[in-house]
Amino acid sequence: MAEMMRNPHIMGKAQAEVRQVVKGKGTLEESDVQSLKYLKLVIKETLRLHPPFSLLPRACKEECEVNGYTIPLKARVMINVWALGRNPDFWDEPESFKPERFNSIVIDFLGNNFEYIPFGAGKRNCPGMNFGLANMELPLAKLLYYFNWKLPTGMEPKDIDMNEGIGLSLPRKNGLYLIPTSYDPSIDD
Repeated sequence: MAEMMRNPHIMGKAQAEVRQVVKGKGTLEESDVQSLKYLKLVIKETLRLHPPFSLLPRACKEECEVNGYTIPLKARVMINVWALGRNPDFWDEPESFKPERFNSIVIDFLGNNFEYIPFGAGKRNCPGMNFGLANMELPLAKLLYYFNWKLPTGMEPKDIDMNEGIGLSLPRKNGLYLIPTSYDPSIDD
């Protein structure tokens, strides 16, 4: 929600998609989520910039050399997923929130592309990945369908604090305060 509130055109596009899919039905169903292509791009981009875990512990499968340092077999290493998502060698304008970037590249959540591993990779990827995605997609779609969102009076999108806290996961350092108003679908008919 924070990234969409900072980018109102993205919020508008995601909301329009959800409302178009639901139009005439009156209620958003779990089966509708498959039709929400843009919303899925928004979630992918959010996970690129804000992965569930910033560091992934791994063990080296073989001795190797990295930047002149020998890394021994079975050495414990930490993969910085947060930094991978912001690496300019992999991403054009890495600090910008651009869901459309995933339209032109084929990258999934399975860890086959090591520049994008929000849920890890290989045999040790997150076993709760599908559960986690399901708990993002439908609730977010419902928030976008049933409500219009505004920032508190006097606050601009650029004022939203995107700093993250410290911990195993990367929680927001400060809360996100928004003002919801109920959406009336009859207005669009």
